[in-house]
Amino acid sequence: MTARNLFIAAAMAAVLMPLASFTAAGAATKTSPADAAEQDAEKITAPLLRDAVIVDNKVIYLGDLFINVGDKGNAAVAYAPAPGERAVFDARWLYRVARAYRLNWRPLSSRQQVVVERVSQIIEKAEIVDTIMAALYEKGADPTSEVELTTHLSRVHIAGSAQPTVGIDDITYDARSQRFAAIVSIPKGDPAGHKLRLTGRLYGVVKVPVASRTVARNEVISKRDVKWINLRADRVMPDTVTKLEDLVGMSSRRGLRPDEIVRQSDIERPILVERGSLITITLHHGPMALSAQGKALERGALGDVVQIVNRRSNTVFEGEVTGPSRAKVEITTIRELAQNR
Repeated sequence: MTARNLFIAAAMAAVLMPLASFTAAGAATKTSPADAAEQDAEKITAPLLRDAVIVDNKVIYLGDLFINVGDKGNAAVAYAPAPGERAVFDARWLYRVARAYRLNWRPLSSRQQVVVERVSQIIEKAEIVDTIMAALYEKGADPTSEVELTTHLSRVHIAGSAQPTVGIDDITYDARSQRFAAIVSIPKGDPAGHKLRLTGRLYGVVKVPVASRTVARNEVISKRDVKWINLRADRVMPDTVTKLEDLVGMSSRRGLRPDEIVRQSDIERPILVERGSLITITLHHGPMALSAQGKALERGALGDVVQIVNRRSNTVFEGEVTGPSRAKVEITTIRELAQNR
Protein backbone atom coordinates (compact mmCIF):
# COMPACT_ATOMS: atom_id res chain seq x y z
CA MET A 1 0.00 0.00 0.00
CA THR A 2 1.33 3.41 -0.94
CA ALA A 3 1.89 6.20 1.51
CA ARG A 4 -1.09 8.08 0.11
CA ASN A 5 -3.42 5.10 0.65
CA LEU A 6 -2.15 4.65 4.20
CA PHE A 7 -2.93 8.27 4.97
CA ILE A 8 -6.52 7.94 3.66
CA ALA A 9 -7.12 4.76 5.63
CA ALA A 10 -5.86 6.38 8.82
CA ALA A 11 -8.11 9.39 8.28
CA MET A 12 -11.20 7.25 7.74
CA ALA A 13 -10.43 5.22 10.84
CA ALA A 14 -10.11 8.41 12.86
CA VAL A 15 -13.57 9.48 11.70
CA LEU A 16 -15.35 6.14 12.09
CA MET A 17 -14.01 5.17 15.50
CA PRO A 18 -15.79 7.97 17.41
CA LEU A 19 -19.01 7.16 15.58
CA ALA A 20 -18.69 3.48 16.49
CA SER A 21 -17.97 4.39 20.10
CA PHE A 22 -20.99 6.70 20.20
CA THR A 23 -23.24 4.00 18.68
CA ALA A 24 -22.02 1.47 21.19
CA ALA A 25 -22.57 3.86 24.05
CA GLY A 26 -26.05 4.61 22.80
CA ALA A 27 -26.80 0.93 22.53
CA ALA A 28 -25.56 0.44 26.08
CA THR A 29 -27.83 3.16 27.56
CA LYS A 30 -30.97 2.27 25.60
CA THR A 31 -33.55 0.32 27.71
CA SER A 32 -34.62 -2.95 26.25
CA PRO A 33 -38.35 -3.80 25.94
CA ALA A 34 -37.97 -6.43 28.65
CA ASP A 35 -36.44 -3.92 31.06
CA ALA A 36 -39.20 -1.40 30.34
CA ALA A 37 -41.88 -4.01 31.00
CA GLU A 38 -40.19 -4.90 34.25
CA GLN A 39 -40.11 -1.27 35.35
CA ASP A 40 -43.80 -0.83 34.48
CA ALA A 41 -44.63 -3.98 36.45
CA GLU A 42 -42.77 -2.57 39.44
CA LYS A 43 -44.83 0.61 39.23
CA ILE A 44 -48.08 -1.34 39.02
CA THR A 45 -47.21 -3.63 41.93
CA ALA A 46 -45.83 -0.87 44.16
CA PRO A 47 -47.60 -0.62 47.54
CA LEU A 48 -50.62 1.70 47.48
CA LEU A 49 -52.54 3.15 50.41
CA ARG A 50 -56.21 2.22 50.55
CA ASP A 51 -58.80 5.02 50.51
CA ALA A 52 -61.09 3.60 53.18
CA VAL A 53 -60.73 0.64 55.47
CA ILE A 54 -63.46 -1.39 57.18
CA VAL A 55 -62.36 -4.21 59.46
CA ASP A 56 -64.13 -6.87 61.49
CA ASN A 57 -61.21 -7.97 63.66
CA LYS A 58 -59.58 -6.87 66.88
CA VAL A 59 -56.35 -5.97 65.03
CA ILE A 60 -55.44 -4.13 61.84
CA TYR A 61 -53.20 -5.94 59.38
CA LEU A 62 -50.74 -4.39 56.97
CA GLY A 63 -52.86 -5.67 54.10
CA ASP A 64 -55.84 -3.73 55.49
CA LEU A 65 -53.94 -0.45 54.97
CA PHE A 66 -51.92 -1.18 51.81
CA ILE A 67 -52.39 -3.21 48.65
CA ASN A 68 -49.58 -4.99 46.80
CA VAL A 69 -47.68 -5.98 49.94
CA GLY A 70 -47.56 -9.74 49.29
CA ASP A 71 -47.03 -12.04 52.26
CA LYS A 72 -46.41 -9.03 54.51
CA GLY A 73 -50.13 -8.29 54.40
CA ASN A 74 -50.75 -10.74 57.26
CA ALA A 75 -48.60 -8.75 59.67
CA ALA A 76 -50.61 -7.11 62.51
CA VAL A 77 -49.67 -3.44 62.83
CA ALA A 78 -52.25 -1.94 65.24
CA TYR A 79 -55.26 -2.63 67.40
CA ALA A 80 -58.60 -2.01 65.69
CA PRO A 81 -61.03 0.53 67.19
CA ALA A 82 -63.97 -0.68 69.24
CA PRO A 83 -67.00 -1.97 67.28
CA GLY A 84 -68.89 0.90 65.73
CA GLU A 85 -66.01 3.34 66.19
CA ARG A 86 -63.27 4.63 63.90
CA ALA A 87 -59.58 5.46 64.11
CA VAL A 88 -57.49 7.85 61.98
CA PHE A 89 -53.87 7.04 61.08
CA ASP A 90 -51.83 10.00 59.83
CA ALA A 91 -49.06 10.21 57.23
CA ARG A 92 -46.20 10.07 59.75
CA TRP A 93 -47.47 6.86 61.38
CA LEU A 94 -48.14 5.27 57.99
CA TYR A 95 -44.63 6.13 56.77
CA ARG A 96 -43.06 4.58 59.88
CA VAL A 97 -45.00 1.38 59.28
CA ALA A 98 -44.01 1.33 55.60
CA ARG A 99 -40.34 1.72 56.52
CA ALA A 100 -40.56 -0.93 59.26
CA TYR A 101 -41.80 -3.46 56.70
CA ARG A 102 -39.53 -2.20 53.90
CA LEU A 103 -42.35 -1.02 51.66
CA ASN A 104 -41.50 1.25 48.76
CA TRP A 105 -44.07 3.85 49.79
CA ARG A 106 -44.03 7.36 51.14
CA PRO A 107 -46.94 9.78 51.71
CA LEU A 108 -47.81 12.29 49.02
CA SER A 109 -48.23 14.98 51.67
CA SER A 110 -48.33 15.40 55.43
CA ARG A 111 -52.13 15.53 55.25
CA GLN A 112 -52.50 12.06 53.80
CA GLN A 113 -54.28 9.69 56.15
CA VAL A 114 -56.48 6.62 56.30
CA VAL A 115 -59.63 6.10 58.35
CA VAL A 116 -60.29 2.64 59.74
CA GLU A 117 -63.84 1.77 60.81
CA ARG A 118 -64.84 -1.31 62.78
CA VAL A 119 -67.92 -3.25 61.71
CA SER A 120 -70.58 -3.56 64.41
CA GLN A 121 -74.06 -4.69 65.27
CA ILE A 122 -76.31 -2.47 67.38
CA ILE A 123 -78.20 -3.72 70.43
CA GLU A 124 -80.89 -1.16 71.17
CA LYS A 125 -81.88 -0.07 74.66
CA ALA A 126 -85.40 -1.44 74.19
CA GLU A 127 -84.07 -4.97 73.66
CA ILE A 128 -82.00 -4.76 76.84
CA VAL A 129 -84.97 -3.44 78.83
CA ASP A 130 -87.22 -6.24 77.51
CA THR A 131 -84.68 -8.84 78.65
CA ILE A 132 -84.53 -7.27 82.12
CA MET A 133 -88.35 -7.18 82.32
CA ALA A 134 -88.54 -10.88 81.44
CA ALA A 135 -86.12 -11.68 84.27
CA LEU A 136 -88.09 -9.51 86.71
CA TYR A 137 -91.33 -11.23 85.74
CA GLU A 138 -89.80 -14.54 86.82
CA LYS A 139 -89.18 -12.92 90.22
CA GLY A 140 -92.84 -11.94 90.60
CA ALA A 141 -92.95 -8.46 89.06
CA ASP A 142 -96.09 -7.26 87.30
CA PRO A 143 -95.48 -7.85 83.55
CA THR A 144 -97.45 -4.70 82.69
CA SER A 145 -95.07 -2.50 84.68
CA GLU A 146 -92.83 0.04 83.00
CA VAL A 147 -89.07 -0.15 83.49
CA GLU A 148 -87.12 3.03 84.16
CA LEU A 149 -83.32 2.73 84.23
CA THR A 150 -81.45 4.98 86.61
CA THR A 151 -78.19 4.06 84.84
CA HIS A 152 -77.53 5.93 81.61
CA LEU A 153 -77.85 3.63 78.62
CA SER A 154 -78.41 4.37 74.95
CA ARG A 155 -77.24 1.52 72.72
CA VAL A 156 -74.47 -1.05 72.66
CA HIS A 157 -72.18 -1.87 69.71
CA ILE A 158 -70.84 -5.40 69.40
CA ALA A 159 -68.56 -7.02 66.83
CA GLY A 160 -70.12 -7.79 63.47
CA SER A 161 -69.31 -11.48 63.82
CA ALA A 162 -70.70 -11.78 67.37
CA GLN A 163 -74.08 -13.26 68.29
CA PRO A 164 -76.57 -10.40 68.92
CA THR A 165 -77.89 -11.77 72.21
CA VAL A 166 -78.55 -10.26 75.64
CA GLY A 167 -78.07 -12.27 78.83
CA ILE A 168 -78.77 -11.64 82.51
CA ASP A 169 -75.87 -12.84 84.66
CA ASP A 170 -77.47 -11.72 87.92
CA ILE A 171 -80.50 -9.70 89.04
CA THR A 172 -81.97 -8.62 92.38
CA TYR A 173 -85.48 -7.25 92.89
CA ASP A 174 -87.20 -5.61 95.88
CA ALA A 175 -90.97 -6.01 95.49
CA ARG A 176 -91.68 -3.40 98.17
CA SER A 177 -89.67 -0.56 96.66
CA GLN A 178 -89.95 -1.91 93.08
CA ARG A 179 -86.21 -1.33 92.63
CA PHE A 180 -83.81 -3.72 90.90
CA ALA A 181 -80.15 -4.18 90.01
CA ALA A 182 -78.91 -6.36 87.16
CA ILE A 183 -75.66 -7.46 85.53
CA VAL A 184 -76.19 -7.78 81.78
CA SER A 185 -73.80 -9.49 79.36
CA ILE A 186 -73.75 -8.73 75.64
CA PRO A 187 -73.37 -11.07 73.81
CA LYS A 188 -74.89 -13.55 76.21
CA GLY A 189 -72.32 -15.72 77.93
CA ASP A 190 -69.36 -14.09 76.17
CA PRO A 191 -66.62 -13.42 78.76
CA ALA A 192 -64.97 -10.96 76.39
CA GLY A 193 -68.21 -9.07 75.70
CA HIS A 194 -69.83 -6.10 77.41
CA LYS A 195 -70.68 -6.31 81.11
CA LEU A 196 -73.31 -3.74 82.09
CA ARG A 197 -74.34 -3.04 85.69
CA LEU A 198 -77.79 -1.51 85.47
CA THR A 199 -80.16 -0.27 88.16
CA GLY A 200 -83.71 0.97 87.92
CA ARG A 201 -87.27 0.88 89.16
CA LEU A 202 -90.63 -0.49 88.07
CA TYR A 203 -93.73 1.66 87.80
CA GLY A 204 -97.33 0.54 87.52
CA VAL A 205 -99.22 1.67 84.43
CA VAL A 206 -102.83 2.53 83.68
CA LYS A 207 -104.63 2.81 80.36
CA VAL A 208 -105.95 6.25 79.47
CA PRO A 209 -107.94 7.45 76.43
CA VAL A 210 -106.26 9.93 74.10
CA ALA A 211 -106.92 11.39 70.67
CA SER A 212 -105.93 9.13 67.78
CA ARG A 213 -105.68 12.08 65.39
CA THR A 214 -105.38 15.84 65.54
CA VAL A 215 -108.60 17.30 66.97
CA ALA A 216 -109.33 20.93 66.18
CA ARG A 217 -110.62 23.42 68.71
CA ASN A 218 -114.39 23.18 69.33
CA GLU A 219 -114.54 19.87 67.46
CA VAL A 220 -116.76 17.23 69.02
CA ILE A 221 -114.84 14.04 69.85
CA SER A 222 -116.34 10.74 68.70
CA LYS A 223 -115.45 7.20 69.72
CA ARG A 224 -113.47 6.61 66.53
CA ASP A 225 -111.28 9.60 67.41
CA VAL A 226 -110.06 7.87 70.59
CA LYS A 227 -107.43 5.22 71.33
CA TRP A 228 -105.86 3.85 74.51
CA ILE A 229 -102.25 4.21 75.65
CA ASN A 230 -100.32 3.11 78.74
CA LEU A 231 -99.38 5.82 81.21
CA ARG A 232 -97.25 5.46 84.29
CA ALA A 233 -99.45 5.56 87.37
CA ASP A 234 -97.29 8.22 89.04
CA ARG A 235 -97.91 10.52 86.06
CA VAL A 236 -101.70 10.40 86.29
CA MET A 237 -102.86 13.77 87.61
CA PRO A 238 -106.17 14.31 89.44
CA ASP A 239 -107.64 16.02 86.35
CA THR A 240 -106.39 13.44 83.83
CA VAL A 241 -109.21 11.95 81.74
CA THR A 242 -109.14 8.19 82.41
CA LYS A 243 -112.62 7.10 81.24
CA LEU A 244 -113.90 6.80 77.70
CA GLU A 245 -117.29 8.26 78.59
CA ASP A 246 -115.61 11.37 79.97
CA LEU A 247 -114.07 12.06 76.56
CA VAL A 248 -116.49 10.89 73.88
CA GLY A 249 -119.12 13.49 73.02
CA MET A 250 -117.09 16.33 74.50
CA SER A 251 -115.77 19.36 72.61
CA SER A 252 -112.10 20.31 72.69
CA ARG A 253 -111.33 23.71 74.14
CA ARG A 254 -108.00 23.71 72.29
CA GLY A 255 -106.32 21.67 69.58
CA LEU A 256 -105.43 18.14 70.74
CA ARG A 257 -102.47 16.23 69.30
CA PRO A 258 -102.40 12.44 68.82
CA ASP A 259 -101.31 10.51 71.95
CA GLU A 260 -101.40 13.67 74.06
CA ILE A 261 -102.67 13.24 77.62
CA VAL A 262 -106.08 14.92 77.94
CA ARG A 263 -107.04 16.86 81.06
CA GLN A 264 -110.49 17.92 82.16
CA SER A 265 -109.58 21.53 81.43
CA ASP A 266 -108.91 20.60 77.78
CA ILE A 267 -112.50 19.57 77.06
CA GLU A 268 -116.02 20.76 77.67
CA ARG A 269 -119.53 19.91 76.69
CA PRO A 270 -120.32 21.04 73.12
CA ILE A 271 -121.47 24.65 73.02
CA LEU A 272 -124.97 24.85 71.53
CA VAL A 273 -125.64 28.51 72.20
CA GLU A 274 -123.03 31.15 71.47
CA ARG A 275 -122.89 34.48 73.26
CA GLY A 276 -124.66 37.23 71.28
CA SER A 277 -126.50 34.79 69.02
CA LEU A 278 -130.25 34.83 68.39
CA ILE A 279 -132.02 31.84 69.89
CA THR A 280 -135.51 30.42 69.87
CA ILE A 281 -137.17 30.40 73.28
CA THR A 282 -140.05 27.98 73.99
CA LEU A 283 -142.43 27.52 76.88
CA HIS A 284 -144.74 24.53 77.27
CA HIS A 285 -147.63 24.63 79.66
CA GLY A 286 -150.04 21.78 79.16
CA PRO A 287 -151.35 21.89 75.59
CA MET A 288 -150.12 25.45 75.16
CA ALA A 289 -146.75 26.24 73.65
CA LEU A 290 -145.29 29.69 73.20
CA SER A 291 -142.16 30.61 71.29
CA ALA A 292 -140.22 33.81 70.83
CA GLN A 293 -136.78 35.05 69.91
CA GLY A 294 -134.18 36.35 72.28
CA LYS A 295 -130.52 37.18 72.38
CA ALA A 296 -128.16 34.99 74.40
CA LEU A 297 -125.93 36.89 76.78
CA GLU A 298 -123.85 33.79 77.60
CA ARG A 299 -122.59 30.75 75.78
CA GLY A 300 -123.93 27.43 76.99
CA ALA A 301 -123.93 23.68 76.46
CA LEU A 302 -126.83 21.27 76.74
CA GLY A 303 -128.58 21.74 80.11
CA ASP A 304 -126.80 24.96 80.97
CA VAL A 305 -128.87 27.87 82.27
CA VAL A 306 -127.96 31.05 80.42
CA GLN A 307 -129.14 34.62 80.54
CA ILE A 308 -131.33 35.80 77.66
CA VAL A 309 -132.52 39.32 76.85
CA ASN A 310 -135.98 40.06 75.49
CA ARG A 311 -135.35 41.92 72.23
CA ARG A 312 -138.53 43.99 72.63
CA SER A 313 -138.51 44.90 76.33
CA ASN A 314 -134.80 44.43 77.00
CA THR A 315 -135.78 42.39 80.05
CA VAL A 316 -133.21 39.81 81.06
CA PHE A 317 -134.32 36.35 82.16
CA GLU A 318 -132.87 32.86 82.37
CA GLY A 319 -133.41 29.89 80.08
CA GLU A 320 -132.13 26.31 79.91
CA VAL A 321 -130.30 25.28 76.72
CA THR A 322 -132.14 22.41 75.02
CA GLY A 323 -130.43 22.27 71.62
CA PRO A 324 -128.56 24.26 69.00
CA SER A 325 -129.76 27.91 69.35
CA ARG A 326 -132.71 26.76 71.45
CA ALA A 327 -133.69 27.22 75.10
CA LYS A 328 -136.74 26.78 77.33
CA VAL A 329 -138.01 29.06 80.06
CA GLU A 330 -140.11 28.62 83.19
CA ILE A 331 -143.77 29.60 83.24
CA THR A 332 -142.97 32.66 85.37
CA THR A 333 -141.54 34.31 82.26
CA ILE A 334 -144.61 33.80 80.11
CA ARG A 335 -145.48 37.47 80.17
CA GLU A 336 -142.12 38.43 78.76
CA LEU A 337 -142.55 35.87 76.00
CA ALA A 338 -146.02 37.08 75.16
CA GLN A 339 -144.73 40.59 74.66
CA ASN A 340 -142.27 39.36 72.08
CA ARG A 341 -144.83 37.63 69.88
